[in-house]
Amino acid sequence: MSGALEKSLAILEYLAAYPDGVPLVQIATDLNQLRSGCHRTLHELIRYGYVRQLPQRGDYALTTKMASMGLSFLSKSGVVDIAQPVINRLAQTTEELVRLAIVDGERLTLVAKAQGAKSGLLYDPDMGIDLRLSCSAAGQAWLMTLPEDLAIEYVSHQGLGLPKHYGPTAPTSVKALLKELEQHRKRGFSVIQDAYALGMSSMAAAIQRPGEPSTGVLVIAGPSSRFSLERMLSFGAALCAAADELAMSGNASPLLKSANVGTWGNVEDKPAQGRRAVR
Repeated sequence: MSGALEKSLAILEYLAAYPDGVPLVQIATDLNQLRSGCHRTLHELIRYGYVRQLPQRGDYALTTKMASMGLSFLSKSGVVDIAQPVINRLAQTTEELVRLAIVDGERLTLVAKAQGAKSGLLYDPDMGIDLRLSCSAAGQAWLMTLPEDLAIEYVSHQGLGLPKHYGPTAPTSVKALLKELEQHRKRGFSVIQDAYALGMSSMAAAIQRPGEPSTGVLVIAGPSSRFSLERMLSFGAALCAAADELAMSGNASPLLKSANVGTWGNVEDKPAQGRRAVR
């Protein structure tokens, strides 16, 4: 990757976390770029419509161009049209938040959701984020379908989500994570409590056709005070049935047709684990 392109992408990814704008000094310092070079790159991005400079403070922020491109991509992929009815039904059944994450190389990205809770405490995180594989229900549901060496490789690249940054029950070693994955395989879906965030429980099942890699993950999440282990286990069959429905209908969407290796992906042909057996 060229230096100019790498710096431009770093700035775009950085600004995505600051919708209210950031001063030049902070951008250059946090990204370890020379202030003069960072200033030139920002104004090139302004010229192409990706960044704007706020009139009063002079801070820099993203325009809606990247968001528009992302929404257009998802719309044309057909994934939301296919998945939304399934997600909506599952949200109505569970009365909790249901989300769809898509496999993209070594990442899981949230792309669709439906909120089933009608009152009380609602759990509704940001969409579009890449999930931490080691301590999220979605990440663990995907990892349990991978060969052990590949699962370890992906987690090692991303890093473990430690309790001080996530939830108190997040696994603190690869050995502890592999033990959890084995329990999930026996159950047929993942279940976590207070691992991704304190006070949050979630469960997830991989979207996977027999003998093929997983293409995504279906997740149900809610406050631990309401979404207890007993309640999660009672929804296991419904969750897996919805994931299987998406797996069978996924050929209509490029994002669900086959695992996306993309530019982050691993193109090496490695076998997928067997299908789940819900208990």
